[in-house]
Amino acid sequence: METRDIIFSVVMVVSSFVLTYEWLGRFTYSSANTLIILSAMVMVGALAAMILSVDMRLRKIDNMLEAKERSLRINVQSVENNLDSRINEVIGRMDDMMASLDRTRYR
Repeated sequence: METRDIIFSVVMVVSSFVLTYEWLGRFTYSSANTLIILSAMVMVGALAAMILSVDMRLRKIDNMLEAKERSLRINVQSVENNLDSRINEVIGRMDDMMASLDRTRYR
């Protein structure tokens, strides 16, 4: 979690407080206004926490995908190297056989 995410969350909560306070200030004062302001702040705080949680999960999934891609790339490269060595071995044997056939044919 980056500091800018935390700052944006705090700004969301503070702006919900100011917006609710100013909006309810236009009407007559009631003791329920404090509860409304508090509940608006909690709601926006929960929304900010949910957004940050989704962001953290997406980053975790992205890191897992990168790790799997890296391991897959390494596995493919090792299979490729193994296949190259086997093909080179088979080609070497075939060259030896062709050379021996050429020698027996020219004799």
